[in-house]
Amino acid sequence: MILQKCEPPEWRAEMEGNGMNTHSMGGLLAVWNEWEIRVLVLTSLALQVFLLFSAGIRKRNVSALLGVLLWLAYLLADSIAIYALGYLSQTHVPKGGISNRNHRIQVFWAPFLLLHLGGQDTITAFSIEDNELWKRHLLSLLSQVALAVYVFSKSRPGADTLYPAVFMFLSGILKYGERTWALKCASMDNLRSSMVTTPDPGPNYAKFMEEYRFTREAGLQAEIVIEPERRTGVTTAAIAEETVPYTTVITEALCFFVTFKRLFVNLILSFQDRTGSQATFLRLTPEQAYKIIEIELSLMYDTLHSKAAVIHTCYGRLFRCFTLVSTTTACVLFNVLHKGRPGGIDVAITNLLFGGALCLELSAIGMMLVSYWTYAALEGSICHSLSHLILRCLKYFRPESRARWSNSMAQHNLISFCLQDRPTLVTKILKLLGLKGHWDSWLYIWHIDVSAELKTLVFRELKDKAASIVDTESYRKFSNHRGQWALQCKGYYKELGWSVEVEFDESILLWHIATDLCRYSDDSSDDAKLSEYVSISRAVSNYMLFLLVARPFMLTAGIGQIRFGDTCAEAKNFFAREMTRPDERSAAMMVLEVNAEIAPRDVKGDRSKSVLFDACRLAKSLLELQPGKRWRLIRVVWVEMLCYAASNCRSNFHAKQLSNGGELLTVVWFLMTHLGMGEQYRIESGHARAKLIVEKN
Repeated sequence: MILQKCEPPEWRAEMEGNGMNTHSMGGLLAVWNEWEIRVLVLTSLALQVFLLFSAGIRKRNVSALLGVLLWLAYLLADSIAIYALGYLSQTHVPKGGISNRNHRIQVFWAPFLLLHLGGQDTITAFSIEDNELWKRHLLSLLSQVALAVYVFSKSRPGADTLYPAVFMFLSGILKYGERTWALKCASMDNLRSSMVTTPDPGPNYAKFMEEYRFTREAGLQAEIVIEPERRTGVTTAAIAEETVPYTTVITEALCFFVTFKRLFVNLILSFQDRTGSQATFLRLTPEQAYKIIEIELSLMYDTLHSKAAVIHTCYGRLFRCFTLVSTTTACVLFNVLHKGRPGGIDVAITNLLFGGALCLELSAIGMMLVSYWTYAALEGSICHSLSHLILRCLKYFRPESRARWSNSMAQHNLISFCLQDRPTLVTKILKLLGLKGHWDSWLYIWHIDVSAELKTLVFRELKDKAASIVDTESYRKFSNHRGQWALQCKGYYKELGWSVEVEFDESILLWHIATDLCRYSDDSSDDAKLSEYVSISRAVSNYMLFLLVARPFMLTAGIGQIRFGDTCAEAKNFFAREMTRPDERSAAMMVLEVNAEIAPRDVKGDRSKSVLFDACRLAKSLLELQPGKRWRLIRVVWVEMLCYAASNCRSNFHAKQLSNGGELLTVVWFLMTHLGMGEQYRIESGHARAKLIVEKN
């Protein structure tokens, strides 16, 4: 009492205020402790809904925002479900009362978390590297199932939660195992093993030669006659293009996918594969040829990133029906056993989890039914009416006019970049943190649609090449051209051949800068055809520079980024001579005004890898041609460079880009292979038929 009287009034007020703050914080903490597990399971459900309906969009969308959101959702979905199971394992079991009843309902959510860990059909792996971690997911499956069973059994469940939980555990374990199996099936080693053909020992050489020796030893005249296997070639000129029904496009794509998916695991193809593919593609219109390739690449995306390889099997369809029935049974049992009892928020959340699980399951089944995989399985069966129904659904939900990939190509321009990129405090900090490249990609790279004219041009050029091939070696030879064939056919190899005989990255930079210099020197606005040539040339030019700067792993090995950096440095210094920053046309004119009759390397040496004024020399040579001839030559050279880059990119990098909206390079690669070009065709002849002809003396 004496101490209280001695305390100043302001001290007493401060202590009372602190007590109120402490009481308020304690109240908020108590509310959070009560609601934490509820928030976690509802967040886990929301993430599953987002993943199911959004994951498939990324194969036809290049949005960086969508990629980041899916990446966060993919990582958080597992982390939150695992954390929630750990949280439930740490909670103490209350003794009697409402708290005990609420706790029993909350631990009943453990099998739902297993169901969420099983993921959705539309995404099992965010990137193809995730498939290689299937063993880690198997270990996680075992540990999380054991933890969920421990959490549930520790709560000493009654009949009202035990019986529904048994069915939910079956659904959860099955879904989680399904995801792990899908990851295993999509790993590169397992994909390759599943596609390796049956070993072929060939004809019995030893037995044949023994018969030959015994015949000779018996004093008989013996002769071996070799009859090579008959091959049916495809005469390109005799095949007229025709438009086929959409059903034929789908059927052909499904048939070709079985064979050509081997490209992604570096397995070889035979001349029979080439002949069959050419016979189809050479008679198709460019639009339908590309549509077949789009469907094939879409199926490959499903194989690598979803549960398609598992659910579109007999066992997969059976398991899907079982999980639906099991979840429905658990929902009915739970509500029947809790009928007449007081509800509460936990019962409502449980019913929401049941509703979410059933809706997700039904949606997944609907997506599974309305798919190319299901149509392929039913098309050759006796269920014709069902296959026709699925086909009508496919035509409605996936019409022929809709692209199966992003149908876009990234653009990057060297002159534009050099004029706009200025050193600022922000860029200096980003460079110090190693983030300048990401900043430049976000700021200076844009996307445009792949025009129908460009697709048609690539198709026609490849078709013309296929028509001029006379032997099997020519198929490989044409895929190794990166401008030489175009210059030779047009008659300009002697003057311009030096520009395509250098390293490939240097060739890209030379022709990229030269294309821009020619473009700003021409006034093609009055000629629609010439404007189309310029547009196509510049689109491919900017795309190839994008690959050089942002996707160097998709091109042949070289010093492209060093050469790009040195060229940009020289260009920036050159443009800085002007008091005011020039626009792109003025900058191009400045470069063309430089006297470049002596090779820059002879003057500067070879330490700097800049090709700015080498490109100026190339542009001046091109400007000597008539505008029509010039741009026809430029666009054909760029198409040939595009095809060279496509055929020389490693298959795993093509596969990696399927989840980023796809790459034009991958589409061209598949088109080239379907037309018979590339290094994948290693079996050029079949078994020879040897006959032993014996003549009596």
